[in-house]
Amino acid sequence: MSTIDQPKGDKMQRAIKWISNRLKDDETQPSQKLIEEASREFNLSPNDEVFLLSFYKKKS
Repeated sequence: MSTIDQPKGDKMQRAIKWISNRLKDDETQPSQKLIEEASREFNLSPNDEVFLLSFYKKKS
């Protein structure tokens, strides 16, 4: 029996929420480290990780 992956958009939304919550708790955390952790946690692609790096760079 095969497993069904979540839709890609859902993974990205969950990763952004996860990162944002951690930054809200402690703004001194480096976003790059959190993005790397989120990429592993939510099984994101390298392109997704690049997008997140760009997204959080623009926010700061």
